[in-house]
Amino acid sequence: MKYRILGKTGYKVSEVSYGSWSLGADWGNVTEQDAIATLDKAIESGVIFIDTADVYGDGRSEKIIAKVLKTRKEKIIVATKAGRRLNPHITAGYTKENLEKFVERSRQNLQMDTLDLLQLHCPPTDVYYKPEIFDALQEMVVNKKIANYGVSVEKVEEAIKALQYPGVSAVQIIFNIFRQRPAELFFDMAKKKNVGVIVRVPLASGLLTGKMTVQTTFAQNDHRNYNREGKAFDLGETFAGVPYEKGLEAVEELKKILPKNYSLPQLALKWILMHEAVSTVIPGGKRPEQVESNVSASDMVDLPKDLMEKIKSIYVAHIKPLVHERW
Repeated sequence: MKYRILGKTGYKVSEVSYGSWSLGADWGNVTEQDAIATLDKAIESGVIFIDTADVYGDGRSEKIIAKVLKTRKEKIIVATKAGRRLNPHITAGYTKENLEKFVERSRQNLQMDTLDLLQLHCPPTDVYYKPEIFDALQEMVVNKKIANYGVSVEKVEEAIKALQYPGVSAVQIIFNIFRQRPAELFFDMAKKKNVGVIVRVPLASGLLTGKMTVQTTFAQNDHRNYNREGKAFDLGETFAGVPYEKGLEAVEELKKILPKNYSLPQLALKWILMHEAVSTVIPGGKRPEQVESNVSASDMVDLPKDLMEKIKSIYVAHIKPLVHERW
């Protein structure tokens, strides 16, 4: 495992870390025993950064993480998120009072006096134009409720706007072979401001594992079943916003250029890590063996320039017209 610095937080983090959405909900059922085994394997494999949110299983993910960390000696950085508990999830709900309630609940769930990193959880775009919200986050830093804060965004424009707040220390964004736009402008801006970049949805909800087919089915409580049209939350969170069948076609093209000794998930993760502005990538995983495979991407040899260009050409031909200007 290699390590990088998470922007102005100063935290050293594993460049391949772990995103725990699947331990809470929306990816089919995961037993607590499997969740604990998966987290243990991640930590044993060198992962020292775990991302979660208060809405993942209504706090289940945070509580399981706390349970595991009690048994470990390693220093693990935990990032959580707040805001999606609002119902309705609208700009008006983003107030100092509500955020303080959410933070207090996460502190209890995670059994932490001070949260390492709190991220606004994909708030409506208008929230980025409410400086009083960022002032409230800064006040929580002063009061030691949180050590750092950042944002998890849907759109590149939101990420760029967030950089204007000096206290923002990290931005979480979707970036993968099927969602390449953040590399055009945002990455350079984040690097100049020393803001950490946390990459989520790196495998396009499993599309980039190369294991899915037209016949693949998903459980009723799996967002890859119920959110394909964006009915539950932003469409971009499911298969990175790429129509499923179109994604499968592009995956077949990627398989044709897959280097020896690489699996497709390893290629997809290493492709992300080739971008030096990235601080860490947070694939999920419901089983220990998935985590072990993902983590191994850190130690794979760098991808040659001609392969990076071939990947870009597949994106341009198959995916770019469908997603590039949407997010």
